[in-house]
Amino acid sequence: QVQLVESGGGLVQAGGSLRLSCAASGRTFGSRAMGWFRQVPGKEREFVAGISWTGGDIHYADSVKGRFTISRDNAKNTVYLQMNSLKPEDTAVYYCATADVPMVVRGLFNYWGQGTQVTVSS
Repeated sequence: QVQLVESGGGLVQAGGSLRLSCAASGRTFGSRAMGWFRQVPGKEREFVAGISWTGGDIHYADSVKGRFTISRDNAKNTVYLQMNSLKPEDTAVYYCATADVPMVVRGLFNYWGQGTQVTVSS
């Protein structure tokens, strides 16, 4: 089993920035793809970004390309999501996720953090 804990959410004005962090413990952080998802009430959980074990394969949702950057520091067992130029429609609970495979395959993320709230005001 692996435990994921997100942090860094908060309230920010449109156009501002936040950096989310996800600390992993339990099973080894290496050899796992990592990702970020988000969810708003009444909608399904949405894929935001994913990164392979080595960092060489990165995927983004079209809605966040050019604004968000995912990265990881395997020595610190931590994955990050840098969010710039935030928009009100980015408001959601953001969840960190991981898979039992090293490459990004959206349907294989199977462990989830507790979520952190991001609210973007107009």
